[in-house]
This record gives sequence, structure tokens and C-alpha cells, in this order.
Amino acid sequence: MSEIGPFGAGGPFEDLMRNLAQMLTSQGPVNWDIARQLASWTATGGETEANPDPLARVRLEELLRVAEMHIAEATGLEVSQHGMITARSVTRSEWALRSLEAWRPLLEALAGSMVDTAAPADTPPPPDPMSQLLGNLPQVLGPFLFGMQAGSMVGQLAQRALGQYDLPMPRPPADELLFVPATIDTFASEWSLSPDDVRMWVCLREVTNHAVLGRPHVRARLDEMIRGYVDAFEPDPRALEERLGQFDPTDMQAMQSMFGDPSALLGEMQTDEQRRLQVPLRALLSALSGYVDHVMDSVGRRLVGGYGPLTEALRRRRLEEHPGTRILGQLFGVELDAAGYDQGQSFVTGILERAGEDGLRRLWHSAAELPTPAELAAPGLWLARIDLPSD
Repeated sequence: MSEIGPFGAGGPFEDLMRNLAQMLTSQGPVNWDIARQLASWTATGGETEANPDPLARVRLEELLRVAEMHIAEATGLEVSQHGMITARSVTRSEWALRSLEAWRPLLEALAGSMVDTAAPADTPPPPDPMSQLLGNLPQVLGPFLFGMQAGSMVGQLAQRALGQYDLPMPRPPADELLFVPATIDTFASEWSLSPDDVRMWVCLREVTNHAVLGRPHVRARLDEMIRGYVDAFEPDPRALEERLGQFDPTDMQAMQSMFGDPSALLGEMQTDEQRRLQVPLRALLSALSGYVDHVMDSVGRRLVGGYGPLTEALRRRRLEEHPGTRILGQLFGVELDAAGYDQGQSFVTGILERAGEDGLRRLWHSAAELPTPAELAAPGLWLARIDLPSD
């Protein structure tokens, strides 16, 4: 006699529920199938995307060569690791999927802390997907909902990303930069700007960020800081279990709230330890932003028509309260506000006033020369520490 399942002896409803159980069940703290599906859907709003315009792709490749040459000359840095940077023009959904993969270790670490606190100790999961779904609903729903949330957040960021470093985070080492021609051209059209001017501006920004973040000691320091910040997250297991226990898959508004706002799943967004760890992280990111802005101003004024108005529009854009940027910035600890950008610019200006471009070039030479939070507020202290003369 065949075993009778909890929804009757077979039939379409039994199959439907088993398929649902398999969808909700995943190996690990994140359901990556759900994350990828929702990232693509959110990035495009569910609409079909056209492939990148071949003419825009070719033009970006040409402008990238110009940017690479000028940024290398202006910074004295090796802008590539293997001789030449390549431009990869992608759709919004492809940007989302590649970013999701690049940040996978961090997202898994974040989700893992959530699952570890919610899971009962020394309790092996039931072997049958249906038993897992009904017997331990919070544990089953955790990876599913976090996959939805991760996909939603990255997809929102992909809606407006111009290039690879819209969020200033290291990516796996590679001499390939992502560009989103559709978003670049849309921005140019909305502001009545020359598409080539905007493309050149984005190429300069991407190459400058890549030149700094591609340096092994900078990448290692930022990776260490961001991972430490993520590992210091401490969700409340009781609050998490309560939220997941109240989850109703038929209530679409509640589902959207659950995965659209991390605090709905994760509770308090920042612990005291994270606030402590974020101080040096923000200092390094502020220095990076100030440096990139300075290089952009030095080179961009020569290469970009209408550089001033274009730069003002794009720098205002980065300060806009956009959900994707804000939420991911909070989760990874890399969110900068206007004060953070201003402090980075003041730090760079202070170095230039005291030691000129030669002094500024020391900023990224080694791990020992990366600025501390105290030095960011007093560039003379940084110059004194690295034994450069200060007027």
C-alpha cells in the first residue's frame, strides 16, 4: 500500500504542494535560484530587454582606451592587472546577475548569521521536502525569503547602475569593467547631454575606481573590513522566528514588505560592534571618493564637454535616496552620506595644499599608508606619519 501524503493520496494538489516545498527548500542560507530570478525581474520591471546597442558598445570600448591612458598618467597607478582593461556592455538584468555573483560570499555570510540564530542546535533537517516545509517553517522560509530579498535589492540597484562601481566595493580580480549603455544613454537623454560626454565621464570614473580597488592591499583591506562588518551582524532570533511564522504567501503586500525592507527580516540594522567597525571603513571609502573626484576633475575637464554641469548632475544623483543603493550600503557598511563625501574631498585638498600631487600619489602605495579616521580629519597627521614634508 502506497504512503498517503499530508494532502491526500497523490493527485495534482499533492504534486503542486511538493513542487512548492522543493522551491522553498535550498541548500545553504540563500535560495540562489529565487535570488537570480527576482534580481532579473526587478532590474527590468518584468519587461523584455533589448541587447546593448552595438554602436554604443563600440564607442564605450573606444572611450575606455582614452580613459585608461589618461588615468594612468594622472595617477601613476597601474590601471589594469594584465595589461589592458576590457569594456563589457551589459543589460540591466545581466548587471544584476553578475553583481549578485560577485557579492555572493557577503550575502551568504549575512544570511548565514540569520539562519544560525534561528535554527535549533543539533537538529538534522528532515529528508523529505514536504516534511521540511511543514515541520520547520521558519528555517525553510529563511533561505527563500533572503533569496527574494537579495535579488530585490540588487535588482533595484541595477535599475540605475551606470557602471561596475556604482557601489564602491571590490569585485573578484578581473580586467573587465561592466557598463550599462541603456542607462547611460537614458541619463544623457533626460538631461539633454551628449551621450559621448556621459560615456567618457563614466569611463573615467570606472577606470579610476578600478585602478585603486584593483591594488591588492586596498582590495584586501576593504574585503576584510566589509566582511568583519557583515559578520558582526546580530539578528534577534525570536523576532526573526515571529516574522517568519506570520508569513502568509497569499498576502502579496506582506511579502513585498518582507523582502523589500531588510529590517522586516533582520530587525535592527546595526549593532554597536558594527558602528565601531564602520568608522575606519567609512574613512577609507571617504578617502577613495575624494581621490576619485580629484582625478576626475583633473582629467575630465580636458576630455568631457560641459564637464562642470555634467559632474554636478551625476554627483547629485549619487546622493539621491535610492532604495537599492541605500539598503545594500547599509547591509555592507559602505553607505556614504554628503558629509562622508565632503570629508574625503577636504582630506585630498589638504594633502594637495601641503605636499602637492607627489604627496597624494603616496596614498595608495601600501597598506601602511592608508589613512586612519583621525588622519582623514587632519591630513597633516597623515603626511607626518608617512614622513613627507608638511608646510
